[in-house]
Amino acid sequence: MSSIIQLLPDHVANQIAAGEVVQRPASVVKELLENAVDANATDIKLIIKDAGKSLVQVIDNGKGMNVTDARLCFERHATSKIRHAEDLFTLHTKGFRGEALASIAAIAHVEMKTKQDQEELGTQIVIEGSKFISQESAVLPKGTSFAVKNLFFNIPARRNFLKSDTVEYRHIVDEFQRVALAHANIHFTFYHNGSEMFNLPSSTLRQRVVNVFSGKTNEKLVPVQEETEIVTIQGFVSKPEFAKKNRGEQFFFVNDRFIKSGYLHHAVMAAYDGILKDGAQPSYFLYLSVPPNSIDINIHPTKTEIKFDDESALYAILRASIKHSLGQFNVAPVLDFERDANLDTPYHYKDLEGAVPTIQVDSTFNPFSDDKVNKHYAGSGSSYKKPAATANWESLYVGLKQEADFTTESTEFSFESEEVTGSLFNDEEVEHVVQNVYQIHKKYIVSPIKSGMVIVDQQRAHQRVLYEQFLTNMTVHQASSQQLLFPLNLYFSSSEMELIDELKLSLVNTGFVFEETNDDHVVISGIPVNVTESEISMVLEQLLSDLHDGIPENSFSQNDTIAKSMAKSLAVKTGISLTIKEQENLVNGLFACKDPNVSPFQKPTFITMRVEDIDKKFAL
Repeated sequence: MSSIIQLLPDHVANQIAAGEVVQRPASVVKELLENAVDANATDIKLIIKDAGKSLVQVIDNGKGMNVTDARLCFERHATSKIRHAEDLFTLHTKGFRGEALASIAAIAHVEMKTKQDQEELGTQIVIEGSKFISQESAVLPKGTSFAVKNLFFNIPARRNFLKSDTVEYRHIVDEFQRVALAHANIHFTFYHNGSEMFNLPSSTLRQRVVNVFSGKTNEKLVPVQEETEIVTIQGFVSKPEFAKKNRGEQFFFVNDRFIKSGYLHHAVMAAYDGILKDGAQPSYFLYLSVPPNSIDINIHPTKTEIKFDDESALYAILRASIKHSLGQFNVAPVLDFERDANLDTPYHYKDLEGAVPTIQVDSTFNPFSDDKVNKHYAGSGSSYKKPAATANWESLYVGLKQEADFTTESTEFSFESEEVTGSLFNDEEVEHVVQNVYQIHKKYIVSPIKSGMVIVDQQRAHQRVLYEQFLTNMTVHQASSQQLLFPLNLYFSSSEMELIDELKLSLVNTGFVFEETNDDHVVISGIPVNVTESEISMVLEQLLSDLHDGIPENSFSQNDTIAKSMAKSLAVKTGISLTIKEQENLVNGLFACKDPNVSPFQKPTFITMRVEDIDKKFAL
């Protein structure tokens, strides 16, 4: 009987490995950028076309490769990073498995040019789907250039699963930012379809964060610095007032490698406990340095998850250091009943020496002059005069007709009793207002109907009302705007500004008026009528968060998404008390909608209870 187990051919094995390593163009960007960093490059260029589907190219000025290495680097498990299994616990490089280049070459057209500094000629290699097309010598500058074209050309199913260019480009930006933030000493340049998107010169850590996330970021940052035997922590967290709805600006780096850790994120949130609004997320850029032998990186294909030896100690140190920084820079409130806040010394004054106080003397002062005596000494003499202003109250009654003589005795005053005011109207004329709606637990509104009663969820009902209003404004007629007395400046990151540019027309139809749009901020001079100025930042943040995974292609779906997002942001929340008039307006507005039964998110807005159902509850 013939054997049924066979060794897979190399090109098939490489395609299988590519399924884990290369999921989208952003995966190629990550692997190539990390290889450039490992090559000790000081200048790295990233060039993208069509969101990486047509071209991903990384050019660096690193140490390059010789002829043998250039050919060998495309073989599976060929790496310069480790030699023995023990090296996995002393890693100082990004890569170590030797799978990335072989996987990329299996599903794309790859052209590599590389040259070492001491060599006269470099090597140029072309590979298509794991097949070597050519290898020749060429005159090249020092360093390496990888050009990956036509990604997934031989796996059409995988190519069809890729998202729109906007979404894929955003994933590439995320990977680029993670590598750029981890290495502030390297000059990074990013081009997309011929346009320069980022130019990040070599700088300090704070400057790199500001350069990546717009100039307004600088005032948000609070430095964090802590050094222990277990871990050294440095970086920045944001002030509580700048917290956002989404988790876009949250970065952990361990030994200059970006990681994701829900456990460490919980430590950060614990440090902010009590000083953040519900649902708000702080920004943080935290760099942890730990001994390489105390972590295990080799537990996930993308290397974004790490296992720590002593997670609980790391949790406590991280939480304490952030809490210390927030308190040190007077960001977090301090509860101390013995402390007088007026006597606090600002933190930046702690090393300054006290200055000699200056004394001002009035050399012309004469305590015995006549005008000074009358002013400063009010004795029993005739020089003291009562201020004339005290008699001014009598002028209030000048010209009034005196109908009765008022004397100083209080017994002659007559006061009008409460019954007199009540007798101005006949009882028949008084209209008794009957309350038809009731609010329960600041969450539900109950209103009687002919067959029983209806119970309305106030938040979902308001979402439906606002959703239909916004959708009508965007699709049927131009919405009215209220002009702001002072234009509003809102600052966003470069990726968020691109989203706003794409949504600008729909936002204008909603009622927004954009006076100016720059690289890192927008100037808004008009807002929709049913939105207050203080809610604008929250509405736009929620909108950008909802559209982070991509803007729908057709215009109606785009308008629908915007209307849903704005309705969710502006709807009255559970726990807010409403007046009788507000409750009535909400109920009437809901049943005037085209589809009052469900919220924009397909959840029921109300339920009805018939009298028969209530009778059954009381039946024995």
